[in-house]
Amino acid sequence: MTSSLPGKRMCLSLTVVAMVNSTEPHGWPNTSTKDLLDNIKNPRYNWSPEIRGVILSSILYGMLIVKIPVGYLSGIYSIRKMVSCALILSSLSSLLIPLAADAGEMPLIACRVVQGLGQGTVSIAQHMVWVKWAPPLERGRLTSLSVSGLMLGPFIALLATGFICQALGWPFVFYIFGACGCALGLFWFILFYDDPKDHPCISVDEKELITSSLMAQVTSSGQSLPIKAMLKSLPLWAISLGCFAFSWTNHVMFLYSPTFISSRLHVNVTENGLLSALPYLFSWVLGILVGQVADLFLSRNMFCVTTIRKLFTTLGLLLPSLFGICLCHLSSGFHSTIIFLILASATSVFCIVGILINPLDIAPRYYGFLKGVTVLIGMTGGLTSSTLAGIILNRDPESSWSKIFFLMAAINIISLTFYLIFAKAEIQDWAKEKQHTRL
Repeated sequence: MTSSLPGKRMCLSLTVVAMVNSTEPHGWPNTSTKDLLDNIKNPRYNWSPEIRGVILSSILYGMLIVKIPVGYLSGIYSIRKMVSCALILSSLSSLLIPLAADAGEMPLIACRVVQGLGQGTVSIAQHMVWVKWAPPLERGRLTSLSVSGLMLGPFIALLATGFICQALGWPFVFYIFGACGCALGLFWFILFYDDPKDHPCISVDEKELITSSLMAQVTSSGQSLPIKAMLKSLPLWAISLGCFAFSWTNHVMFLYSPTFISSRLHVNVTENGLLSALPYLFSWVLGILVGQVADLFLSRNMFCVTTIRKLFTTLGLLLPSLFGICLCHLSSGFHSTIIFLILASATSVFCIVGILINPLDIAPRYYGFLKGVTVLIGMTGGLTSSTLAGIILNRDPESSWSKIFFLMAAINIISLTFYLIFAKAEIQDWAKEKQHTRL
């Protein structure tokens, strides 16, 4: 399911190339029959670069709006219904994008904002699944397996969208991904259950294993949020700052990889798309492996939970910084450039079993709300880094990449230092409620 969200987000980023008009307007008298047929299959629009930027980023506004409200509501209402309805809403919006584009820029922007509302709801609410379904010794592998889908989706989208545009036309990209998303929403509603004890297809022993491992965990239904205690919590601030750095790194590496490849390697668009997809593939594989390793350390009592979170967060923030600097100063040829680019992008997934799952350790009762808050702070870092990188590239194209990667390294080191000092993995006092304990 997680792979469908970024996959649908990537669609417009790629198809906008085919959607934008060429230098000649539609219906040019001397246009060949082949060009006319192509214009029917791939409608084109006269969008300026500024308009394109607003259209592409408009989905983020919808996602930002719902992060904290959904985080709070996911601890109260049915995750099954919330995720299913949000998936279908996002997918219907995808189906309507071709019609919205024909209607004008504003309908398309509105459609993207609604799509962001749906995707923002899914991206936060789905994390509440692990509160009732993930035994402590299996949280690393389950979370990493789930979150790794965020890397698999863009990889598939980058590969498939170009072929669909060429064979069927860009509108079919949204029809196919939208239809698949609607089907996924229905499957989720049919197959998923909010609580393992209600699931008809798992054994009694498995139900007992899950519920007994979580019996001391409290629920948040009907309880007020200890906002003051949260604001004073240094472990929570450590996680938030770590998420800020993680998102900063991710946005720089994944949004600007095609630009970096184009400026350094001077390849065509097709080759650029393939090379840009490689980091997502390696991130997906590595994301699955790190969860297995983290749970192995925990199950064999090799490290405590706090040490595991700090270890993998250190790897997830330091390694991209190191390889990013190497990318600028040690990559002299084609192969070395691609290797360092893959390593700088893929190694950030170590954070999956570090800062990204850490809120579940310190406050499982408020995990949905805290996930919304930390993701919102993280997205702020991502939006800042992507905007700042664009400004740096525009003003100083010669030494811009070195400045971008050194700034990324500085942000990561500062955030990591704070995290290593103040991070915890034990349930905090403000999250230890005695009432509504599940026995």
